[in-house]
Amino acid sequence: MNRINQKLKEDKKLLSIYFSAGYPNLNDTITIIQNLEKHGADMIEIGLPFSDPLADGPTIQASSTQALKNGINTDVLFNQLKDIRKTVTIPLIIMGYFNPMLQYGVEAFCAKCQELGIDGLIIPDLPVDVYHDQYKSIFEQYGLINVFLITPQTSVERINFIDSISEGFIYMVSSASVTGGSSGFGDEQTSYFKRIADMNLKNPQIIGFGISDHDTFTQATHHAKGAIIGSAFIKHLTNKGVAKISEFTEAILNTENN
Repeated sequence: MNRINQKLKEDKKLLSIYFSAGYPNLNDTITIIQNLEKHGADMIEIGLPFSDPLADGPTIQASSTQALKNGINTDVLFNQLKDIRKTVTIPLIIMGYFNPMLQYGVEAFCAKCQELGIDGLIIPDLPVDVYHDQYKSIFEQYGLINVFLITPQTSVERINFIDSISEGFIYMVSSASVTGGSSGFGDEQTSYFKRIADMNLKNPQIIGFGISDHDTFTQATHHAKGAIIGSAFIKHLTNKGVAKISEFTEAILNTENN
């Protein structure tokens, strides 16, 4: 069974952390992954920086830009990850845009992910129909889960189609904005979370965008299996450095005094 599916079966709310590979420094990638697992993260989304990040807010854009300046690219990231499964057991997902994968070759990219022990991909700009018609069989051949995003504006018909072709979880975007753009959830977002929960989809939902602390993590996971934090973690890395990762995860999970 894919590590993502194994993790989703655990009787707990899941914390997934996103960061940009190659940031703050080019060779921080592995240290960040190892420290996140050690200090309570359940899944990690490794951002593959791209020069035109459509869904990313300013914090993630800035980290991606710096990572690109540091020298990160697909080959460098794959080389960094070559021994990752010797030390890390939790699910690892590469999140990035389709262009670098297309340039690398979709099947070659998927084969390399399988070789390295990557469990899934999140590709915000790959339309679900195109994936279903052209690439689903390739992803399945290499044991990769493709995670799709839904927003408050996604139609019921579309959500049901995404659910029908998904094999892991659905990435539930909390609002129709870019990452890092809000703090706290209002009634409209809470009712959206409940509406999706009440659809009883076969795939659990993990909520991303706008989660930055223990309170928003708790709000998000009331109606969902887990929550994804990106911008707030990158700000923490920027301000406190790689050595202080435990401070961040402990504050989110409220374990510092337990």
